[in-house]
Amino acid sequence: MDMGMAALGALAALACGQGNTGRPNQDTLPGSFGYDARFLNQYHPDAITLEDEAGKAKLIVLPAYQGRVMTSTATGDTGTSFGWINHALIASGTFTPHMNAFGGEERFWLGPEGGQFSIYFPPGADFSFEHWQVPAYIDTIPFKLVRKDKGSASFEKDMQLTNQSGTSFQLTVHRTVTLLPRDQVLSHLSSTAEDIEAVGFETDNQITNTGSNTWEKQSGMLSIWILSMLRASPSTTILIPWKGGAHGSGPTLTDDYFGKVPSDRLRVTDAHIFMAADGNHRGKIGIPPGRALPRAASYDSASGVLTIAQFTLPTGARDYVNSQWKQQDDPFRGDAVNAYNDGPIDGKQMGKFYELESSSPAAALAPGQTLVHKHRTLHVKGPKASIDRIARQLLGVGLEAIHL
Repeated sequence: MDMGMAALGALAALACGQGNTGRPNQDTLPGSFGYDARFLNQYHPDAITLEDEAGKAKLIVLPAYQGRVMTSTATGDTGTSFGWINHALIASGTFTPHMNAFGGEERFWLGPEGGQFSIYFPPGADFSFEHWQVPAYIDTIPFKLVRKDKGSASFEKDMQLTNQSGTSFQLTVHRTVTLLPRDQVLSHLSSTAEDIEAVGFETDNQITNTGSNTWEKQSGMLSIWILSMLRASPSTTILIPWKGGAHGSGPTLTDDYFGKVPSDRLRVTDAHIFMAADGNHRGKIGIPPGRALPRAASYDSASGVLTIAQFTLPTGARDYVNSQWKQQDDPFRGDAVNAYNDGPIDGKQMGKFYELESSSPAAALAPGQTLVHKHRTLHVKGPKASIDRIARQLLGVGLEAIHL
């Protein structure tokens, strides 16, 4: 995208800070948390920085992007910025048709995306890209900040949405982002290692039916959908533990959301799914609730960073919205866990990112009832032996096995 000379100049200025040596300061280099923090504060002065007592674990949240976690780091301003950010789009100051891919390593969306109960297609429209539109409430309309302190920020938003079948929904969204203390991060990693660098945050996401009608299968239901945008690289592999083969029940892996994922980019065993996260080929997979586990991960073998997502997966829940772009025979046999790798389509690309995604069950809410879905993100780096122990404990596989 051509964002204009002014925006290019602004981006260049962010990277030119120098210390006494005449060399750029580490926290002004693209890819560092400090660089992204300065950039986001330049275009969004209300950006919220959450940090731990030591000032090492940090993250940035934007009210303008629906309380989105834009990026995080484990090692302060000079440390790696883990979220993928679309600097060009943000600096342009313009919105784009269909969807604004601002980036951000954890965002709030709602499902379903496709099917007769989709909220991304207007009533009566066919399921073509021409008619696909992310609702403004989860794309361009800010959330209201209702509370913040050094370690957390809470947001809310009233919404009214209409699905492809013409059903209207009135709801209120509540979302709280919390930076986790190091002891909690280690607990969630099942680790006591002192030699690792780590950052973790958790979001508590709630939708409340504020209308007068119960949400039900006959007219459609909504779900909470949490997605990441993380930096893709040739050395990064997505890893999703699952109950494959006879270990699970019901429908199996969906690997053809945007055309079938090629076999050289996807490896499936009865216990694990491995998928390329290089940003070179657009593809998406989905795991239904009868085969899902409440975690997903990725590993960058070059940087040594292990990323783990943990999320709510209610026992026995089977009704999940189906987001495939077609008229559906069973619109509530969708996925609980998804992964996406971006890539070029018709010579265009949103960006070099991949996503780990989780969804709540379909929300069968009577007026006044609330559905809650929690999603946790953990990034960890350190001696390979320590990271390997974490991978084996939480994911059931060593680092050497995380590859295609």
